[in-house]
Amino acid sequence: MTLHAPNIRPIIRPLDESAINRIAAGEVVERPASAVKELVENALDAGARRIAVDYAAGGKLLIRVTDDGCGMTPEDLPLAVARHATSKIDGSDLLNIRSFGFRGEALASLGSVGRLTLTSRAEGHDGAALTVSGGRMGPVRPAAAVRGTVIELRDLFYATPARLKFLRTDRAEAQAIAEVMKRLAMAEPQVGFTLSEVSETEAPRTIFRADPLSGDFFEALHGRLSSVLGRDFIENALKIDVERDGMRLSGYAALPTYSRGSSVQQFVFVNGRPVLDRTLLGALRVAYYDFLSRDRHPAAVLNLICDPERVDVNVHPAKSEVRFREPEAARSLIITGLRTALSGAGHRASSTVADATLAAMRPEPAAQPALAYPRVYQMDRPSQASLSRSFAYQAPPGFAEAPTARVADATPAPEETQHPLGAARAQVHENYIIAQTATGMVIVDQHAAHERLVYERLKRQMAETGIKAQALLIPEIVELSASDASRLLEIAGDLTALGLTIEPFGGHAIAVRETPAILGNVSAAALLRDVLDELADLGQSQSLQSKMEAILSRMACHGSIRSGRQMRAEEMNALLREMEATPHSGQCNHGRPTYVELKLHDIERLFGRR
Repeated sequence: MTLHAPNIRPIIRPLDESAINRIAAGEVVERPASAVKELVENALDAGARRIAVDYAAGGKLLIRVTDDGCGMTPEDLPLAVARHATSKIDGSDLLNIRSFGFRGEALASLGSVGRLTLTSRAEGHDGAALTVSGGRMGPVRPAAAVRGTVIELRDLFYATPARLKFLRTDRAEAQAIAEVMKRLAMAEPQVGFTLSEVSETEAPRTIFRADPLSGDFFEALHGRLSSVLGRDFIENALKIDVERDGMRLSGYAALPTYSRGSSVQQFVFVNGRPVLDRTLLGALRVAYYDFLSRDRHPAAVLNLICDPERVDVNVHPAKSEVRFREPEAARSLIITGLRTALSGAGHRASSTVADATLAAMRPEPAAQPALAYPRVYQMDRPSQASLSRSFAYQAPPGFAEAPTARVADATPAPEETQHPLGAARAQVHENYIIAQTATGMVIVDQHAAHERLVYERLKRQMAETGIKAQALLIPEIVELSASDASRLLEIAGDLTALGLTIEPFGGHAIAVRETPAILGNVSAAALLRDVLDELADLGQSQSLQSKMEAILSRMACHGSIRSGRQMRAEEMNALLREMEATPHSGQCNHGRPTYVELKLHDIERLFGRR
């Protein structure tokens, strides 16, 4: 199918202004949420401290943005809706942009596809209003108004009805509007935002509200993130504030054990502008690569601040993409800044781990007959000596001779329980260490915890002196497929640096001559298969460094304390002390928690004591 008749030369003709505006609107305004973003950003550029957004039918019938910014004069209004007219830049330097908006397209585009009304008043001037409908501008008329601006957009895409077919349900469009508001609220914590749904039959319903916060940037951001993302995020997040090479990274990043099943809690800003930049989001992923499995995603709110001339925001009409003059510097700052913060967190794990544990331990409510009086569980707490005598009296014959757990030989001294992870009291199911702390108890997965410790030791050795190898008295010969043998021999030199020395042994066999000394006696065949599995999982997308670290992670499993191994009290306590001294020991190599901490008051609540 051809677009024009053959052998007929197509005629080049200029488009009329209305068509130009509708084409521009297709780039700038994809859906109601795009219109909200443009209008709220205009309000922020006007210096607004409070911004209210009302919408109806997911923004298809009505979007109204009210702000208390500087406002506009009657003479400004016709220019405001003219295409490529803006107060943000003078056009002489497109690389020194310090405002959200600068293209001068948003209002003209919205007026070309909907019914747009501007009502505004600047300090010392009379209020005025202007209406643009389907690209046709009406006269400026007087209007009663306080300082600031009200922009009302009705019947979005009425002038281009085909676009309406591409919109989703009212509910989906409303959710997209709420997401835009939350992103902008995180970018400007000292500005108040309100989002309301309105209808002709019901009172307005507040969907989102964030009051303006005072204090320095981090104080305000801490409070704003608590209200937008919830207390769980901020309680399990690390403060990020690093500067290098004229760039500064600030914000909050969550602990690895607070990871999510998708990237919904990843928010990146450049000079306060919300962006969806692959370079920055990729750097965020790499920073957590050592701590999360591939199906988990980190949570973070990060703002990269740099000289506007070092970043080009004039990449896409929607202004959601940016291009850095030195992309590697921005990427490196995020990776090193986050990894430094994660190292500083030590053995800390997220509080949500304990919450999930307590929720799992609570019994399902059983149906109870109605009582004439409430059941009371609260009682005075007896002394420890009284409890011991009571338990001894009630214990069945033979109880002491047939314990269900290995109990530490001695009661820990009070000072031993002051350690962050407490003092070991017992080992249950030959895998879980129970430790008593000053304020509760800790349950440690001995295999997961030691696997992380071994991994960190291997990484330290590799960085400092190279991993020490132990020679096998008799080389172990491992038969592999031709492709597997070839893949291993290709990286034989790199494996040697990891303490694993291999060489060909005829046919498709591999001879293993040395293994990492820290792993002790290991199965060379199992070790090689783990290396092959890791290479297959990573594919070709990862750097050699990432591949080597991933292989080390797999190796660490072979040198860690196995589930099922009985441990003495001194061994358990030594493990706890090493965890306290080792960064990242709060999660295993796959991002799962290595321990759960339960506070005494939470445990007592489980038994109805509180």
